[in-house]
Formats: sequence, C-alpha cells, structure tokens
Amino acid sequence: MGSYYLAIDIGASSGRHILGSIQDGKLVLEEAYRFENRQVHKNGHDCWDMDNLWDGILDGLRACKALGKIPATVGIDTWAIDYVLLDGEGRPLGDAVAYRDGRTEGMDKLVDKAVPPAELYRRTGIQKQIFNTIYQLTAQKQEHPEQLEQAESLLMIPDYFHYRLTGVKRQEYTNATSTGLVDAREKQWDRELLQRLGLPGKLFGELSMPGTVVGGFRPEIQEAVGFDSTVVLPATHDTGSAFLAVPAQGENAVYISSGTWSLLGVENEAPITTEESRQQNFTNEGGAWYRFRYLKNIMGLWMIQSIRRELNGTAYVAGRESRYADGRQWGFPDLMEAAKDAQGFPSVVDANDGCFLAPESMIDAVKEACARTGQPVPQTVGEIMQCVYQSLAQCYRDAIQGLSQLTGKTYTGIHIVGGGCQDGYLNQLTAQATGLPVYAGPVEGTAIGNLIIQMIHGGEFASLQAARDCIRKSFAIKEVLSC
Repeated sequence: MGSYYLAIDIGASSGRHILGSIQDGKLVLEEAYRFENRQVHKNGHDCWDMDNLWDGILDGLRACKALGKIPATVGIDTWAIDYVLLDGEGRPLGDAVAYRDGRTEGMDKLVDKAVPPAELYRRTGIQKQIFNTIYQLTAQKQEHPEQLEQAESLLMIPDYFHYRLTGVKRQEYTNATSTGLVDAREKQWDRELLQRLGLPGKLFGELSMPGTVVGGFRPEIQEAVGFDSTVVLPATHDTGSAFLAVPAQGENAVYISSGTWSLLGVENEAPITTEESRQQNFTNEGGAWYRFRYLKNIMGLWMIQSIRRELNGTAYVAGRESRYADGRQWGFPDLMEAAKDAQGFPSVVDANDGCFLAPESMIDAVKEACARTGQPVPQTVGEIMQCVYQSLAQCYRDAIQGLSQLTGKTYTGIHIVGGGCQDGYLNQLTAQATGLPVYAGPVEGTAIGNLIIQMIHGGEFASLQAARDCIRKSFAIKEVLSC
C-alpha cells in the first residue's frame, strides 16, 4: 500500500475528508468523514459557523487516525471570496460574513468612484459580482473601519484553517484572484488598486502557488488528532481544484464544475480582459501553474437545492415555514422526475438574474420572473422544475456561444465534474440545448483536483496530464449525446 493523501473539501452545505491513494495504477478514493456546514445569524449578518467547521476538520482527522490511514499530506479547499481578519496575536477580528449576506448592497457604487468598472476589469480580469471580496471589504470599511485598522493579516477561509493547523500564514494564489484585487498579468496583489480603495497594504502579503508546503501540524493539533502531517496548498478555491480534475485529453472542450454554482469555461494561458469580455461578464480566475480559468458563473444547482428545501419545509420564508411544504419529502430524483413529467412547459427565466441569488422564496422568485416577462406562471412542482432545468440548460448554451465568440474557438464537447454531473436530466437537456456531447464525471471533482496537487508534490504523478490520464481510467465517465 502506498501513501495516503487527504483532501478536506468544504462546500456550502457540507465538508468531506477524502483520502486518496494509488492502487494498481488507479486513483482510489475513500470518504473518511463528512460534516455539516451551516450559516448563523450574528450581529445582523449571515455568517459562517467557523467553530463548527473547525470542529469538523479536527473530527475528520481523528477519523483518519481511527481508520489507521495517516495521510502524508493534507490540503483544504473551500468556496472563494470570503475571508477572516486576524489581529497581531492571530485572533479573528469580527465575524466571517458569508457572501450571500446583503451587506454589499450599493458597495459597487463606492468602488466605481475610486476605480471605474472598465479599468478594474482590465487590471484584475474578474467579473463583477456584488459579493466579490472587493465589495465585502468596502462594506467592512463602512461598518467596521476599526477592524481593518486593527488587523495585521487577511486570510481567505482555507488559508485561515491551514493557519490554525500549522501556525503558518499563507495567502494562496487561486483563491486570492477571486477577490478582484490581484493584477491578472503580474499575478500579485495590485498595490495601486489597494491604495486607491483605501485598504491597508499590510494585509496583503506574498502569494503562494498550489503545491507550496505550509508546514507540519502544530504540537497541540498533533496531540488533538493523534498524528502529524504536512499541509500542502492545493488550489484552495474549489473551482480551481475542480477544473484540474477534468479528464481532458486534448479535445477542445468546455468545462463545467457543477454544484451549488455552475462554473462554465475553459483554461487559457493568459487572461482576456477586453471590454467585450467584461460586457459578457466572463472572469479570469488564476489557477495552478498560472493557468487561467476563463469562465462564467451560472446560478447552478442552488436554484434546485433551494426549491427542495422549501418543499421539504427546511427553509423558512420571511420568518415562517414555507407554504409550499405539504409533508412530502422530496429528493433530487423526485424533482427530476417531476420535471420530466412536465416536459413541454414553455417558460424560461434568466438563471443569472440577481433575484435568484438569495430570495426569501426561490419558488416565488421563479414564478415572479415568469410573470414579469409575460410567460406562463408555473403552478405545479413539475412545471417549476421544468422551468428551472430548461433555464439552466439555455444559460449553458448562451455562455458557450459567448465563450466561442470571445476566444475565436469552436468547442466540440462539454466535460462536467462535481456533484451536479449526476443529474442525468440536466446533462440531457444541456446536450440538446448546445448540440454538443456531454461527458459527465468524475463526481468528486473538487476533492480529486485537491489530491492531484498533493500527489504531484508527493511524486505520484509527473505532470497534470499524467494525473488526468489516471483520472480517466480510474472513474466512470458517462457520455450523453445531443441527439
């Protein structure tokens, strides 16, 4: 038995400890532990429950010990954009406010006064999203300027947990680019931009690439979990990890990391920061080995997840139970079948509309969008789901058309990785809408991409292509044709 490597992959609703090893030339995964991720309302904001996440990280490490499978290296990936401020003693200042919180409303206007939108995009290449870190920091400056003044460092969420494990602070490159504060061409913090925004330069240090060794566990962590390991930076932005796991073999394909968000795009060697690209709201996120993920954020399975919670009575609407809950427990396969039964329902909405970002009721938001655009309003669960499914597929189609226009390339297929690749109906509609074959899998794309970086560092793979070749023979990839 060879070495074990551990990816701690934390998403919007849960975190997983995924052990990876090479057996008989194939990459083998084992889920050692799973824990809940949740938001809490604190001090007037929706925040991440950081104590709960930290407990989950430690409990998962103990689970690896109990299995007798001690990882040689460990790396954590999470969503992007959110951060923690630390004082001189390494203690958090304020709360880890979640990106869907409403504190950034209107902050884009303040940023625009300091840096016009076209210039900001030319410098950073990052698409405008009202929850971007640049707007979050502006909001914090308005509400709690004293916290920015007192802070000695800023760490993105995975950087913070790596710090708690090792006592070493690193700012990892792929996640840093999501802030909208990194110069796309220089690949370092844009110091002039920070100055114009009035953000303390001391918070922004040297950026570290995936594959960088952070250090071993602190003594108290070793005692708490029963072993030592070395923390190696993966692409800590989960999309950065997911794109690495796409088992491409040279074909001119579009990638989709499908989960709460659908991140659709390609890998480029250089950023595209033209005005046309900005107008179409494509982003240039930094990747491992300075590969750029040129992509568009699409609302993704968030819409479906939200509808399911509402139907099951686990989401609350304006402080009361959802009126759509009828006692039945809907699973994702149930919603898929309901959509199929309503094929032919014609209404389609813009899945990227801001009204779907954090509505009190996703079902009401879909109905209101249909009414606002003069289309039939869905009445049944099946009609609501058919509308959402068709809307997502058409968003994929439109994004690929825009991508082809901006890059001058014709794309011949779509690779989908992540949990959303299991949604056979969405894959089918995507193939039909785009006229391209869809290759679905692997499911654990983000964790695999995290492991790839660790395994290349550990000498298991000589290159990214060698790792992708291994992925292709290790996991089932389902092909869905457009006809």
